[in-house]
This record gives sequence, structure tokens and C-alpha cells, in this order.
Amino acid sequence: MSVSVLGIRHHGPGSARSLRDELERLKPDIVLIEGPPEADALAGLAADPDLRPPVALLAHVPGEPARAAFWPFAEFSPEWQAIRHAVRTGVPVRFCDLPAAHGLALDRDGSPDGPADGDPGEGGPGAVAPAVPVDPIAALARAAGYDDPERWWEDAVEHRGDTPFEVIAEAMAAVRDGHVPDAREARREAYMRRTIRRAVKEGFERIAVVCGAWHVPALTGVPGGGGAWGAGLPPVKADDALLRGLPKVKAEITWVPWTYGRLASWSGYGAGVTSPGWYHHLFASADRPVERWLAAAAGVLRDEGLPVSSAHVIEAVRLAGSLAVLRGRPLAGLAEVTEAARAVLCEGDDLPVELIRRRMAVGERLGHVPDSTPMVPLQRHLREEQRRLRLKPEALDRELDLDLRKPLDLDRSGLLHRLRLLGVDWGVPARSRGKGTFRESWTLAWRPEFDVDLIGAGAWGTTVPAAASARARDLADGGPGSGRGSLADLTGLVERCLLADLPDALPYVLDALAARAALDNDVTHLMAALPAMVRARRYGDVRGTPAEGLTAIVDALLTRICVGLGAAVTGLDDDAARDLLRHIDEVHAAVALLDDGPAGGVSGDETPRGRWTAALRGLSGRSGLHGLIEGRLTRILLDAGDLDDAEAGRRMALSMSAGHPPARAAAWIEGFLSGGGLLLVHDARLLGLVDGWLAGLAPETFVDVLPLLRRTFGAFAAPERRSIGSRVRALGTRETAAAAADEIDEARAAAAVRTVLALLGRTETP
Repeated sequence: MSVSVLGIRHHGPGSARSLRDELERLKPDIVLIEGPPEADALAGLAADPDLRPPVALLAHVPGEPARAAFWPFAEFSPEWQAIRHAVRTGVPVRFCDLPAAHGLALDRDGSPDGPADGDPGEGGPGAVAPAVPVDPIAALARAAGYDDPERWWEDAVEHRGDTPFEVIAEAMAAVRDGHVPDAREARREAYMRRTIRRAVKEGFERIAVVCGAWHVPALTGVPGGGGAWGAGLPPVKADDALLRGLPKVKAEITWVPWTYGRLASWSGYGAGVTSPGWYHHLFASADRPVERWLAAAAGVLRDEGLPVSSAHVIEAVRLAGSLAVLRGRPLAGLAEVTEAARAVLCEGDDLPVELIRRRMAVGERLGHVPDSTPMVPLQRHLREEQRRLRLKPEALDRELDLDLRKPLDLDRSGLLHRLRLLGVDWGVPARSRGKGTFRESWTLAWRPEFDVDLIGAGAWGTTVPAAASARARDLADGGPGSGRGSLADLTGLVERCLLADLPDALPYVLDALAARAALDNDVTHLMAALPAMVRARRYGDVRGTPAEGLTAIVDALLTRICVGLGAAVTGLDDDAARDLLRHIDEVHAAVALLDDGPAGGVSGDETPRGRWTAALRGLSGRSGLHGLIEGRLTRILLDAGDLDDAEAGRRMALSMSAGHPPARAAAWIEGFLSGGGLLLVHDARLLGLVDGWLAGLAPETFVDVLPLLRRTFGAFAAPERRSIGSRVRALGTRETAAAAADEIDEARAAAAVRTVLALLGRTETP
């Protein structure tokens, strides 16, 4: 009987190649791999060609999807190569780390013992890396005279691929000399030893153990004892004592797709590698990796329209090799090929270098799991919908433009909106590049954590529409994340139900909205709720979705707003006035979207727009209004044609008269001009009123008013400000010329005219 403990670095291509060769030599009859034992039944899926890395084992607690852990694997992960060897040769494969059921329970109890691996210096495959007292890779790098641990590991292992496992074990034993593991590490290693002992007891003759190099000394013991495995290891009773009484939860586990972007350490994944695309290339291209990498980089640049020739690639390869020689490296690493690409292929421009980094060094790869993988029904239904709608999940952002007049695009929109209701933001709405309400634009990017969200959302239903409908009803009742069912939240929920095409949930949400609106007497709440309701009312036409009941609710809300607005505008300070002004603008824009009703039989004041305009007209003449409100109401009525220019000018002149404080006059102007500055560009009379008022202010008053005016005019677009400045300059020139015309000395002017005419060769006098 022999036990071979093979220490590897997680996600290391050199380790993966060495391990693959070693397993071929050892021909073990069982393979034990660092990972959660709950995944033993899933290892056989690695024989399915549809299980394509990068993938991850996902362990979670049913009903508590927030408590989950991932164990990712890439093609160049040694553990993946060990799994593939076992399923190819038909030998059993087991995982030997602490079970996820214990790790997730310890995590719930607040212990630092998380379910994830984080071996110091190895970049373990778990989700959370614990604090450790020593970094073995850094210690070995310092001993070798390197100041960069990653560069040393690449030179010593990744670029060689032939480092004996005995050498790695000896180096780790030296680094661990005197090290006392913490409770989490001790439990994990005790469970690994227990799993090895069980395999020995079951009669396996050639046992291969694949684990992080850091654990090798803890699993092999001190040499001696007649060569039998286990000499010098802690006794069985000691390990049993460490593992006795550990908390435990029910944990389920499955395979999920992973991405190289999430595998990269910059993504926040504690056991990642900085350049998974580069490591994949090193593993897949053992022959002439530098030449193949730079040739592929040239292809990426050519795809973007950048001129890169074969001569560029040849020179870049030479430069990368020269840099490696100067730095004493056995092979050019990522740093050298990146510098060569920057200098030669990209001609010193960092932007195409970033493109190479994103496309190649990190990579765009997204894994895939077969249909036979255990899934919750909601996950399985989403996969079916993705196939039906031809929406393939992808790792990188991609833009999707939809035309809602097409049935396929309409179904795609409904699916994306339903997923957003479930908290799965696979698609994020973007600003539409087309015109019309039938256009939608999305940014799609699949993230591995969406599988966790789907598992949690599985409690709402077994299909996406059913789950989204149940979630909408829960939000209407004031469930978690609903904002306690406020009026604005409920109106937004109505809009989301229409976007997601949830006819089963819409009546329920409308009833909740009507009940809330009947009890809410705050006019600002009603004003905040109206715009979303108006937009939702329009979806009945745009999407072909019936929106019965919306018209009555919109009409009731608008009526109550018109009645209660008078009380809402009294006694406002500056902040309250500014907040109410925002609501007035939003309601005004929403009312503009409402139909005015049939062509005949309805008078102008009985239409929604007519009632709203009448309410504003009645308020605009009231005394005691805040300057912001009064100025904005005047502008709205002027734009609507309810006031003519003369009346607007009269009101402006009145507001800027000496009887009003300058600060109120400035607030009035801010409200009047808040819709934009083009009015001053095209109406010289109003511009003259503002200019005259400013010119008449005392110096100290002007200093007090200037910040208010600067805030107003600073909000205008730069072309508007330039046009207003030109108009004011021209206005001043005309006034100066008119004043100067009354003071001209005719005799002196005639002499000047004669001189000019003589210079021009003319003798006539005017």
C-alpha cells in the first residue's frame, strides 16, 4: 500500500501538467482531492463533454441562498486534471476537505472558519481566504533572492512543468517548521487525514492525494516508522477530538458555470489568479507559448482595425526574449510579453494594451454545465427559456436592442424584466438608441452569482413567470425589499409588472395601490406616484398588455393632486420649495403623456391637461408663493400658451420690483428659467428685463444675489450660455450707440469723415 501526497498550487498550469504526468506514472486506484465531500456524486459529470470549465462547485443551504460557497475549477487547475484522470481511467474520485455542511454552519455561527479554501500562497479554490500568519510562496521567493513571489513561482514551477513533488514537499516542510495551525486549518487537515485513513482501511493499494502544497507536511508526517504512511502524524483520537461536535447544516451542492473574469484576483475572489487567460495559454500551448501568445494578440488588434503585421510579431517575440534574458528568467512571462506588445504591437499606446489584457490575459471564457447537472426547477426553466429565445449567457457585456413590435423581442424583454423582479440582473436597461416607445436597449452580462440568486428565488415558484408573479405580490404586501409598500413603490411595482407581462400579479398590485392611495393624504406622495402610473398606462398600447383599472387610478390621483396642491405650496422654505418644484415638473411631464379624451363632448378644462393647467393658473396669481414656485408656474403657463409674452413680462417686472427682496427675485428667475435658457435667447424683451434688473442692483446686493444666479445659469448648456452672453453684449452695444448718438459733435465728425474718404480715394462729402 502506498499513499502519494501531491502538493499543488491551485489554478497553476505548471502544477496541472506535472500532476497529470505524475498520475499517469503512479496509476492510482483511488484519487482524493481537496474539496467538499458532498461533491463526490458530482465528480462523474466531468466525463460529460458538456461540462466545460471554467466551472465551480456551488454549496448552499436550502432556504438561505446568501450562505453559499464556491470551489472554482479551470482547465489548468490541477484538481480538474485529477478529476479528469480519474473519470477517464475509471477509478474512484473523492473529495477530502472539511464538508461544506460544517463550513457553512461555522460561517453562520460567526466563526472565522469559512467554508472556503485559502491556503497561504496557493490561491485556494474557495470563496473567502482567511488570514494566515505566513505566506509560503513569499518565504521561498525571499530565500531564492526574488522580491516578487509570483515571478519566482512562475520561474520555478509554471515555466518548467517538471518540478518533482518531493522538492515541493521538502520546501513546504521547511516553511511550516514551527507553524501552529489555527482552529480552522487544524480541522480541515484532520478531516483530510481521516479521509485518507478510510481509503487505506477500505483496501486501496495506490492512493493519490491532491491538495494544496501547504498541507503536504500535515498529511505525510515525519519520515520513518518503517516507511508506513502515517508515522509522525497526530493520532486518530486527536483528529476525532478536533472534529467532534462541529455544527452542521443541510447543504446542497451542484456544478455552475464560472468565468475567467471572476477567477481573476482583481474581481474580489480571494483565491484567484491575476491572469487566468495567460495561465490557460501556458497550459494549452506548451510548445512556443510566447510566439503563439503574441500572434494571438496581433489577431485581437487586427479585429479592432489596428494595423499589425507579421514583422511586428517577430520583433515583439525578440524583444520579449531579450527582456527575459536580461532579467534572468527561463522564459518570458506575462510582464515581458505585455511590455513587448506595448512597445511593438501597440506602439506605446496603453489603450490597445488594455484590450489585450481584457480579451487575453483575463479572458472572456464562460463555462457550461450539462442538463444532467442537479438544478432547482427555476434554474432549469431559465435554461429552457434562454434556448427558446436564443439568448446565450456570456461573460462580457454585450448590447441588445429590442423592437417590441416583434414577438421574439417582446418575449425577450419580458424575460429580462421578470428576472430583474427576482433580483437576477442579467440584463440592465440602457438608454435606447432608437426612437419610439417600442424600442428597448439592454446591457447583458452573466455573473456566476446569479445561480445563487436563482436558487434563492426558487422559493417563489418553479418557472420564471410564476416566481416573478409571486415576488410581485409579496412586494405589494410590503415584503422584504418592498420599501414597506409605500405609494411610490407600489406605482413603480405596477410599472414593473406591466414591463414583465405579469397579468396574474397586476390586479393584486393594483388593488394594493388603490387601497394605499385612498389612505395617503400627502400631496407630494401622490405627485411622486403619478408619473410611474402614467407610464404604466401607456404600456397597454405599446406592449399589447391590457391595463384595466389604471385609467381610473390615474384620474383619481390627478384629481386629488389638483385639489390638494394649493395647501402644499404655502409656507415653504427653500429646500421644501425645491423638492416640490421637482414634483411639479414630473407631474407636468406625465400629464403631457395623457390623452385628452375623445375629440368631441369633453371641454378643454375637463381633460387631464386642462384640469392640471387650471390648477396651476389658479395658484400662479396667489400672494405669498415662494419665488421658485411662482416663477416656475409662470414659465409653465407661458410655454402652454396660457400666458402671452406681455403678461409674462409684466409678472417678471413685478417680481423684480423694489418691493421684493433681491433673494426672492433671484429665486423667481431660477424657477422661471429652470426649463432651460433658450427663452432668453429668443425673447429680447424678457432678456432686457433681467438685464435691467441686474444693472440696477446696488453693488452689495449684487454680491448677495450672485451665487443664486450662478446656480441658475450654470445649469444651462454651454451653447445656451454663449448665446445669452452674445445677446447681452449686443443689447449693451445698441444701448451705448443710442446714447452716444445724442452727444455727437457734427463739425468734428464731418472732419473725420472727410479724412476717411480721402484715404479711400473718394472726394465726395456726405
